Amino acid sequence: MGERDGTAGGEGAERRAGEAFGRLYAIVARLRAPDGCPWDREQTPSSLRGSVVEEAYELVEAIGEGDAEHVREEAGDLYLLATMIAYMHEEGGAFSVADSLDSISAKLVRRHPHVFGEAEAATPDAVLRQWNEIKEKVEGRRAKDSILDAVPRALPPLERANKVQKKAAKAGFDWVEPAAVWAKAREELAEAEEACEASAAAGDKAALEEELGDLLFSAVNLSRFLGVDPSLALHGAVEKFCRRFRGVEKGMAARGLALAAENMAAMDELWDSAKAEERAGGRGPGRDE
Repeated sequence: MGERDGTAGGEGAERRAGEAFGRLYAIVARLRAPDGCPWDREQTPSSLRGSVVEEAYELVEAIGEGDAEHVREEAGDLYLLATMIAYMHEEGGAFSVADSLDSISAKLVRRHPHVFGEAEAATPDAVLRQWNEIKEKVEGRRAKDSILDAVPRALPPLERANKVQKKAAKAGFDWVEPAAVWAKAREELAEAEEACEASAAAGDKAALEEELGDLLFSAVNLSRFLGVDPSLALHGAVEKFCRRFRGVEKGMAARGLALAAENMAAMDELWDSAKAEERAGGRGPGRDE
């Protein structure tokens, strides 16, 4: 194969990628050195967990935007965190960064015998069947006790709820019609209201927490059943709230009023004004959210 700098899969691109990762590794090592960065030296794998989730979401958002430059930046942030966490384990002698890279390379080759060996798998479904068979028979991984075990427990609750429901639905355990799902959501709302009243009387929030969890789960279920991604729906709601609240902040500042409970009437007026402006501009549905 000839050298094709900048072309995916070319030898020149492979060399550049190796050199670039070597530079990243050297920078991480320098940051973690005794005379390196105090902040970076203070970090641990545990302290970076939240950053991993945050950066993963930012990468997902960039992919959704179709912005290649933004994807490049966010993918780099994830590379950094993965390298930093592996390097911390290297410092402790648990494994090296090279061990981690060698491990994933070996796994990819092992689980793609149709590419790197003599096996055949002509369709995506055949590839997945082969992948799972290799995990169990070659690698000795225990088969899942439940189809739901395939959904990582470490996922954020909203995403986990959606994936768990999809797994169950794929097995035939699902609602038949939208009316029943709406009824279930209303039922959970009523039970949450009852639990709230009981909690106020008894001072015990355990039951309220459970019922609110059921209510949230039913909202995710409704979104999934109607073909709406609950994560995207919630993201849109959060963006809408932030957009309108910034309008409230700006309006309160212009009136010389503080953001405080005693000025709620003014804030509510500005909120309604922000909603009206959005409707007039054609942004969002014309209903009272």
